Amino acid sequence: MHVLAYFVDAGEGPMQDELARLREERATRNERLVRRLEDLGLPVSFEQVRAVAGSSVVGRPHFAAVLVANGAAASIQDAFDRLLAKGAPGYVPKARIDFASFIATARGSGAVVALAHPFSLGLDRAGLEGVVAELAEAGLAGLECYYSRYSPEERAELAELAKRYDLVATGGSDYHGKFKPDIAVGVGTGDLEVPDSALGELLARKEDLAA
Repeated sequence: MHVLAYFVDAGEGPMQDELARLREERATRNERLVRRLEDLGLPVSFEQVRAVAGSSVVGRPHFAAVLVANGAAASIQDAFDRLLAKGAPGYVPKARIDFASFIATARGSGAVVALAHPFSLGLDRAGLEGVVAELAEAGLAGLECYYSRYSPEERAELAELAKRYDLVATGGSDYHGKFKPDIAVGVGTGDLEVPDSALGELLARKEDLAA
């Protein structure tokens, strides 16, 4: 389950503290992931992964890119499917936070929270609505309805779900550079349009928190 937090207050706060903890956990997980892939006899080193990432923020897409470059996978998607996805031989779980707890933590730092790409949860329609209802009760502000890889029908369905639970229908291209080469910033696969009104509605939710 992925989330989006908008308008985080500058400076210190509970969300910033939680993100620091998760970054530390990510670093530990990356070390374990290198060892797991090495144990599988795959050509990868943390130095290579860090070079691909180009920063201290390292994740599975960077491991996938190294595996492709070293001939251990045919593509980024192949690296995930065979080696890095949940249940695959190279998968190493990462630290997580309960969604309701994260909403409370984000709100404590002045942020409003949206659920990202809801269909990726793999739930049937009834199950998804149940989760959305629960999260709306916990303080969820938005639902990512306008998503690059969703059909117009799916986007409309999610927008209706957001309306039922008084959530802002948000959207985004989910651009990841070369790791998602079919997606461009702002327009997704070419037809993505996020209503300008979404920004104002999210800002109104933030103002409600401060009231």
